[in-house]
Amino acid sequence: MRSRLLVAISLALACRVHVASALTRAQTPTPPAAPQNPSPMVEETRAHERLTPRELDGVTRSFVGPAEKQVEVFVSGAAHSRDVVDLVIHFHGAAWLPEQAVAQAGGHLVAAVVNLGTGSGAYHRAFADPVAFDSLLASITREVSANGKAARLGRVTLVGFSAGHGAVRAILREPRHFARVDAVLLLDGMHTSYIPEGTVLAAGGTLDTTNIIAFADFARAAVRGEKRFVVTHSEIFPGTFASTTETADWLLRALGLRRTPVLRWGPRGMQQLSEVRSGRFELLGFAGNSAPDHIDHLHAMPELLARVLER
Repeated sequence: MRSRLLVAISLALACRVHVASALTRAQTPTPPAAPQNPSPMVEETRAHERLTPRELDGVTRSFVGPAEKQVEVFVSGAAHSRDVVDLVIHFHGAAWLPEQAVAQAGGHLVAAVVNLGTGSGAYHRAFADPVAFDSLLASITREVSANGKAARLGRVTLVGFSAGHGAVRAILREPRHFARVDAVLLLDGMHTSYIPEGTVLAAGGTLDTTNIIAFADFARAAVRGEKRFVVTHSEIFPGTFASTTETADWLLRALGLRRTPVLRWGPRGMQQLSEVRSGRFELLGFAGNSAPDHIDHLHAMPELLARVLER
């Protein structure tokens, strides 16, 4: 009898421990899924050269723009006395670098730099309402004219680095703005989600094309010679959302185009692996699956922007 009692007590205690453990697990919040699984690889083969800030011929002004963030405007020396200036709007990245790229490109160029934080969603939401882009253009025109001579905007070029592509895709969804934009440069930044969320292609997932259809439409216009569109991508695989390689492959299938394998050095020690050219559309694939490889695309902007601005 005593033996049975001890067994019963032991079972009761074990049950209480199990229940308490289950309750503890239920009350402990599950950590959120990582927004990205960055490559742990450290790449030391290529140079990964970096530009540095330098004094430029021009003036810099700023104003409060989308999402109450500061927008920096650089008016090159050559643009000061012009009635019509060409505009380059750069999304995501330190302002001095696109300003340097614009100064190096020459001509009557103005640069406006918009930084809205982390993730393409922040950029997309800021420009989901078409009025936001109208307001941005009006504010830039006002700042350019503040130097003493009223100016009008000529050609408009949009540049999206990394998450900055979210603003570009939102802007291009509006037909008026699609018509207004003359050229687009995407620097390792054409991403989208998987369907189902987080399910990679190899596991049966598909691409959410709603975020990249606008780029396909702009690419078709570039193939016809109506627009200018240059896309660059690395080999980085984020894991939780589509890579720029996967979206580039989708874009080429949508256009009925194929890559040409190449092996040549690019700006800042980058290594180009493939290219596609059709009309005024170009897609350039580069080696690299590490963070420095991603930043290379931003520091290659002077050469790539000059390529986009070619008539």
